[in-house]
Amino acid sequence: MKNRIDTKLNLIKQEGQKAVITFITAGYPSLDATVDLVLAMEEAGADIIELGIPYSDPLADGVIIQEASSLALKNGAKICKIMNTVKSIRAKSSIPLVYMVYYNSIFKYGMEKFIRAAKEVGIDGIIIPDLPIEERKDVLEIADKYNIYLIPLVAPTSKERIKNITDGAKGFIYCVSTMGVTGVRNKINTNIEEYMKTVESYTEKPKALGFGISNAKMVEEFKEYCDGIIIGSAVIKKVMESVNREDAIENVKNFISEISTVCKEQSKV
Repeated sequence: MKNRIDTKLNLIKQEGQKAVITFITAGYPSLDATVDLVLAMEEAGADIIELGIPYSDPLADGVIIQEASSLALKNGAKICKIMNTVKSIRAKSSIPLVYMVYYNSIFKYGMEKFIRAAKEVGIDGIIIPDLPIEERKDVLEIADKYNIYLIPLVAPTSKERIKNITDGAKGFIYCVSTMGVTGVRNKINTNIEEYMKTVESYTEKPKALGFGISNAKMVEEFKEYCDGIIIGSAVIKKVMESVNREDAIENVKNFISEISTVCKEQSKV
């Protein structure tokens, strides 16, 4: 059975476009709003959506996602409820969905139990930012069993480790644009062209660039070097700046539409 991630990315490549991959924290500002935000982003042109499972100590995340996670946890966004939220999304959408989840959450829930449940509700991939490469064998075996893709992360400092990190990868490679945590940035100092060429020398899988990309201008600057753009903190910031749920949905929709317009322009390459 084909994975929805491959189907979507192959289609985007055939059309000479770039993938729009968005992130929101599941349960922020509420689980019901999560469903509405996913559907709004899909309508605005998002191709793949990451759902962050809130965690009390999100080491890879900056202030914006930390705050969203904290509020989601206070609102009772537990894994079992998030699974049900995905079911609600799947009743209305077939967009590829990926969980961004910290290893401890999966470990406490039960590794196979978590991945099996994710498959049953319609999740296509998982990203575990704090999973060391040395410990991923067990996760990979279970993920493969359920046809859920374990999306690897590489960073500008990975260098000689990129080969091992991307070996046997499925779906896409999450390329962290800069060192540090997630967050909205006005400038990225990494030489993205050189970095993407390095990753490309080790794997043919699509490369998606994330961490700190916050507006259409930055997307325009970096899209030619990668196959997709990941937008996270900037989406949640739009929600935080909104006066109510309806306003949040409209603001996010308009923002993703702007990003999508840039990504869907025919590639010059």
